[in-house]
Parts: sequence; structure tokens; C-alpha cells
Amino acid sequence: MVSTEEDQYFMRRALIAAKRASLKGEIPIGSVLVCGMESVFITHNQKEHKNDPTAHAEVLALRKGARSLKRWRLGGTLYVTLEPCAMCAGAIILARINRLVFASYDPKAGACGSVLDVIREPKLSHKIEVVSGVLAEESSRLLKLFFHQLRAHRKRA
Repeated sequence: MVSTEEDQYFMRRALIAAKRASLKGEIPIGSVLVCGMESVFITHNQKEHKNDPTAHAEVLALRKGARSLKRWRLGGTLYVTLEPCAMCAGAIILARINRLVFASYDPKAGACGSVLDVIREPKLSHKIEVVSGVLAEESSRLLKLFFHQLRAHRKRA
């Protein structure tokens, strides 16, 4: 699938959220859930802050959207700066998201084509349109910088 100007706009917003995560010591992953132009939910990773292994940007965006919209079948488009893991891919399917747009592939834990392909599992009844590579360089650069700084900090300590 091909990305649109709208995809780039919302991915830039997800990247801003990812940068916020980085400033808080979180892995810089941001997510934006768009369920109509008046229902936009922006989150970033908060695993460290919340001491919660499920506090991934995607899951937090789905929770925020469901709480606000008062429904679990969310539809809409989810933007995320890194390919979702298996947990997030499962949550995305269960939330009945229509489209998933992500920036960088995750060759270690990605579940949308890299390591696994949970999103496109043919036995599942809900089908999701997937667009990848939107602003991938920016996302990848942010992640590399974060881990480079983390390693440098650990060496000094």
C-alpha cells in the first residue's frame, strides 16, 4: 500500500511523541490513533515510567481511544513509529483497527512482517490494511540515537 500526505502528517505527530518518550528515558516509540478527524489520540511508550510491560505506545493509544469513544471496536488508523510486536499486533486486531501505518521495521520483535506476521494471519477474520516505511529514516535515526546514548551512559556508569 502507498502512503498519503495524511499518513506523513500523523506519522510526524507520532515522531514528536516518540521524542517526548526519549526525553523521559523511554524507548522512543510514538503512536497516534485517528478515529475521525476529531478523535485523535497521541501516546508514547511508558513501560519504564509505569513499570508496566504492556505500556507500549500502541496499547496506550488503543486504551485512550476506547475510554474516550466508549467502545472497543475502534476502527480508524493507527500510526506507530516502529513495527508493532506480537502483543501490540494482537491488540490492534482485537480493537478492529482498519489501517496500520508504521515507520521502521523491527527485525528483533516485529510482528507485522519482520519476525512474525500476526497482522496478516489468513485464519483471522479481521483484515487490516498495512502501510510500512512512512518516515522510516527519521524513526530509525531516533531509535539509533537513543540506544547509542544509552550505551554511552552505561559505559560511563
